[in-house]
Amino acid sequence: MTETNRIPIKLWTVKGAIILAAICLTVGIAGGWSVRAWQSPANSTSSKASSVATAMGNPVSSIAQSPSPAQLQAMADAQAAPQLLKLKSDPTNPEMLASIGNVYYDAQQYPTAVNYYERALKTKPSDAAVRTDMGTAYWFMGNADSALAEFNKALTYAPTNPNTLFNRGLVRLQGKKDSAGAIADFEKLLATDPNYEGKDKVKQMMAEAKRQSAITLSAKAK
Repeated sequence: MTETNRIPIKLWTVKGAIILAAICLTVGIAGGWSVRAWQSPANSTSSKASSVATAMGNPVSSIAQSPSPAQLQAMADAQAAPQLLKLKSDPTNPEMLASIGNVYYDAQQYPTAVNYYERALKTKPSDAAVRTDMGTAYWFMGNADSALAEFNKALTYAPTNPNTLFNRGLVRLQGKKDSAGAIADFEKLLATDPNYEGKDKVKQMMAEAKRQSAITLSAKAK
């Protein structure tokens, strides 16, 4: 994810504060795109929520474990509110639009995030980072084709962007069963960024892609 100024939410009840803490861990508000990119859309809810309430010594851990979509939406709306007010005086500001999109992305409100990313890209279409975020949001929505379309566009502006290559490789592998395409993306990523932070994960996924490719070739040979 692109970097975002996170605005703290005040005046929550104790229960709400615990849920918010759980969500911060669940969606990785302080983290990057890569943590989420390694999950499938169906598994984007973290198992860490229960440990948050336990550590805080509060008996409402069952609530913290599974915040509802409505709670996630409400918290995202509250966090985005100050930025939305600023947006009224500068409605096409691409950085502000992307920042708001990030808030909704982090709260797993992917359609809303896509809406703000699209608006940001109308003004700044060459922003590969935002376009990659939008593609990843499409992936979490279960739309592999739209995700790949955005990754492809992002790579026309930044051909060696490691985050885009990783995400495209992942979607090719998991969403389209395109082992050859995934291997090509992972190999290019490691060749152009040998010190990539998630190098071990890339190698693991490349090995999986090669295993899938071998199985496919063996099946065709029979």
